[in-house]
Parts: sequence; C-alpha cells; structure tokens
Amino acid sequence: MSSEVLAGSVGVNPVIVRTLMGKMRQAGLVKTKRGVPGATLARPLQKITLLDIFDAVELGGELFSIHDQPNPRCAVGANIQATLERFFDSAETALKRSLSKVTVADVAQDLARQAKAGKANAD
Repeated sequence: MSSEVLAGSVGVNPVIVRTLMGKMRQAGLVKTKRGVPGATLARPLQKITLLDIFDAVELGGELFSIHDQPNPRCAVGANIQATLERFFDSAETALKRSLSKVTVADVAQDLARQAKAGKANAD
C-alpha cells in the first residue's frame, strides 16, 4: 500500500511514513522500488523484531537526552548528568531487551486478534 494510505491509517503526514520506510530500507528491513507505491518485507515477519525497527528508525543519539550545559558550580548541576545517565542507561537497556523479544509476526497476530474482537463487539 502507498505511504498515503499508511499515513491515513495512523494519522500522520505521508512524508513521515516515507522517511521511516527509507530508514527501514537502508537497514535492510524492507525493499522498495522507485516510483512504485508500497514496500515488501526483506525478511519474514518472524525474523524482524521491534528492536530491528527501533534501531532502524531511531533518530540518532541517546534515547534520553540530558541538558549538556548544566551549571558546574551547582551541586545538582555538577552531578545530575552522571546520576541520570546511570538510570537512563538502565531504562534503555530494559527497553531494548523487551523490543528484541517481540517480532512483527507477534504484532500482526495481536492486531488481527484485536480487530476480530472489535468487529465482534461492533456486531
């Protein structure tokens, strides 16, 4: 399906979808053809984890950013970065560990289950 259709489904601008698809293409997760709408997966659903996607589309840098110019003469400012980095590193490790356990197949199965339940509730 086209980036316009995907964008309409999730409620974002198609440029965002195209940008993310480009990053996923560069990471080897999808295959696209210039001038042809849509993309195909480069690997089976079961072989792509949410961590693969996260790593592909991450905006760069650290997940949690810390102000890089705190006041060094302040006891809090002089120490806040080292303190927060330890906690943020732990949180990022936990997030990535969790994402590595979920495949696109898992997401597709859950989505299908929820859609089916929603349709049953609508009847």
